[in-house]
Amino acid sequence: MSDEESYELLGFDNVLLPVGDLGEAVGFYERAGFTVGFRLDEAGIALLKVGGETPGVLLRHEEGLGHRPPPWPSQRVWLEVPDARRAAQHLTAAGVALLDPPFSVATGWTVEIADPWGNVLGFTDYSKRPELARRV
Repeated sequence: MSDEESYELLGFDNVLLPVGDLGEAVGFYERAGFTVGFRLDEAGIALLKVGGETPGVLLRHEEGLGHRPPPWPSQRVWLEVPDARRAAQHLTAAGVALLDPPFSVATGWTVEIADPWGNVLGFTDYSKRPELARRV
């Protein structure tokens, strides 16, 4: 086997997000529309499903991690949704604060939220480039 064949990026396994309180985090993300795939309190983790894919967003309890109010520089995880502006309406109705109103990007629209520990998630659509979307 050549070096090129032995090293290949196949896709995402999970995106890990540190949280200070697993129960609070699960509640926040359920309000944001996520479904819990599994939760292991004894291990301090919960997996949130993302579409029909096996990988997801893995919440991991970190001792001593406190709340951080926005704004802050942070990595962002963006997830595809059919309509980001409709997602913004759902999030607002569920009591999840938006970082900003939905904004235009090259492929469509995006809206971002932050959990209490500073993890930023975006919900983006492909309304301007539907040929790139998972569903047309």
